[in-house]
Amino acid sequence: MEMPSALIEVVRNARRVVVLTGAGVSAESGIPTFRDAQTGLWARYDPEELASPRAFKRNPKLVWQWYQWRRDLCAGSTPNPGHFALVEMERRIPEFTLVTQNVDGLHALAGSRQLLELHGNIGRYICYDRRHPVTGWEPTDELPPRCPICHSLVRPDVVWFGEQLDAIVINRAAVAAERCDIFFSIGTSSIVYPAALLPQLALEHGAIFVEVNPNPTPLTRFADFVLQAPSGVALPALVQTVWPEVDSGS
Repeated sequence: MEMPSALIEVVRNARRVVVLTGAGVSAESGIPTFRDAQTGLWARYDPEELASPRAFKRNPKLVWQWYQWRRDLCAGSTPNPGHFALVEMERRIPEFTLVTQNVDGLHALAGSRQLLELHGNIGRYICYDRRHPVTGWEPTDELPPRCPICHSLVRPDVVWFGEQLDAIVINRAAVAAERCDIFFSIGTSSIVYPAALLPQLALEHGAIFVEVNPNPTPLTRFADFVLQAPSGVALPALVQTVWPEVDSGS
């Protein structure tokens, strides 16, 4: 895939880069989007009715089983070339922040370190009442299990509908967006708030805006550069063009 020469130059000289990724990046690893995942026994459920505190209070076992099914969907997936290309970018750019709306943990598995998970991680657990991190529990037939510290029910460490994002995480993302030279929006429609505020902040503060998406989005018209291709195609091509020494098998 051929890259615009102007884009190559600005990436090569960039000091501060922020990347926002969405469901499109995970879809390339075979993980269905939030709504597309509703198949089989779960097809009759509205995911918004399962991913909420109200649903957990009403039927915690049902919500737990649904998230176990979603975790199993993610467990068989591996990072794709787009994930690995972002790891290479992080290695070469002095200040690099990767902000993701995805909860599958694939960015971390690929090797990304400067990572902000806006919506949490489906592979982590907390207790419902006090939000203790939970790394294990006594084997039991009860679902969900109980927190070994306070004995409240265990839940996935993700942000549910009706809940606020972690203030520290979103504030760090906002500060990075305000300071960056280049902002990449990758595999996301850029319409879900508060994540959608990040490209707006970057644009307001003069950043170069790059969109990587096979399809147009509401922000396409504001982009300085549009790479209309899957991230697993566009990002490796960009990295190998800017830094030719990168092994194509990275």
